[in-house]
Amino acid sequence: MTDTVSVARSHEDRVIPSVIYGLYFIGPFTGFLTTLIGLVIAYAQRGGAGPRMETHYTLLIRTFWLSIGWVLVGLGLTVVGFILSFVLVGIPALILGLVILGVFGPALLVWKYIRLVLGATYLARDEAYPRPMSWLF
Repeated sequence: MTDTVSVARSHEDRVIPSVIYGLYFIGPFTGFLTTLIGLVIAYAQRGGAGPRMETHYTLLIRTFWLSIGWVLVGLGLTVVGFILSFVLVGIPALILGLVILGVFGPALLVWKYIRLVLGATYLARDEAYPRPMSWLF
């Protein structure tokens, strides 16, 4: 009897992370509103999650913040570089900011989707994500 309850709980426990992965997947097509909704749900659910699902919530939360971090670095360098380029000091920062946004922007999207596909794969197998705190995958 106990095994049936734990199997049902395990299956039920995977529903919310699955929904969040889906929200993250469609995020770029919805103006990232669904990604923000997924982030809020991940934060709300992480505290009460079991150890396996907690790794998925951690992965999803870190994926969001690492993505935002790189975009903010690129935007910050571009804005500061643009302002300081009038005195020629900011040209390297402007170029670096534009490279981060232009070249690494698409690479960042590919990185995000690789993390999401790997996470969803581990979730489908009902396994914990092995490295939720990693910077790469």
